Amino acid sequence: MHRLFVALRPPPAVRAVLAAAMGGVPGARWQDDAQLHLTLRFIGEVERPLAEDIALTIESIAAPAPSVALAGVGRFEKRGRADTLWAGVAPHDALAALHRKVDHALVRLGLEPERRAYLPHVTLARLPRSAGHGPALDRWLADHAALTSAHFTMPELILYESQLGSDGAFYAPVVRRALATNESRT
Repeated sequence: MHRLFVALRPPPAVRAVLAAAMGGVPGARWQDDAQLHLTLRFIGEVERPLAEDIALTIESIAAPAPSVALAGVGRFEKRGRADTLWAGVAPHDALAALHRKVDHALVRLGLEPERRAYLPHVTLARLPRSAGHGPALDRWLADHAALTSAHFTMPELILYESQLGSDGAFYAPVVRRALATNESRT
């Protein structure tokens, strides 16, 4: 089985801004540089023949590269406790359009459509139950609420395979598809 997702990767300067915001929440499992990405569509586990079809489909997607900026931080909760810290990305329109394009292409292959609302973000940390509340978490959210960056472009659509291990997830790029940038459209 192959555990797949489609994502965009922020450029090095933006990943450095994100890395600078990490820390200060005891017990948090902060992402490393190789894990920083913006998920467009989680696929999950699929058999090899479908994984190969997905790779070909991602290679065929033509779309403009979104221009976005970091826009604040937040948390996802599960059962009343934070389990994920993230950095927001705005504006959402270009990302939502690319998300829909990827989702529709995958549905044509027979995958179920994405049912959850799409919230563009870059995951910064996973939180165990013991770290999902308290003053350190509240302080981190307050300290980084105004996290921003200059606009940046993410010029590649990437199909990743996620391999879960005892130290967390390792993401290996399977396919990279160049997206059209302003320079390539002129």
